[in-house]
Amino acid sequence: MRIFMQNIVRTAICASLLGGWAMAGAQDAPATQPDNTRMNQRDRNSNEATADQQKMNPSDRETTKQIRQAIEKDKSISTYGHNVKVVTQNGMVTLKGPVRSEEEKKAIEAKAAEVAGPDKVNDEMDIKPKQ
Repeated sequence: MRIFMQNIVRTAICASLLGGWAMAGAQDAPATQPDNTRMNQRDRNSNEATADQQKMNPSDRETTKQIRQAIEKDKSISTYGHNVKVVTQNGMVTLKGPVRSEEEKKAIEAKAAEVAGPDKVNDEMDIKPKQ
């Protein structure tokens, strides 16, 4: 038991030291903060659909759920695409957020149109290619 406890203490000390070194290295590197100013200003406009405006009626919730599931099921879509905001208000779907390509944007829009109808989708996605 004594050897077991000593090993636990050694492991904890090593983890603590390694964590400290990692933090010190991270503090030395200049951090580039993401600039979401333009998006934040757009989303402050009361006419813009945001996630907190998602309607809670059963049909809008079901529409959002089906679109979200269709997007998540498609493994060819990037993590950015999987994180697109889907907001349904009175049957109208708004898609917001960055995607990696025009093809990805069209694929997500097509999935939403399959569920909601082609004239019920408002595409506000932005293309942010890998750098």
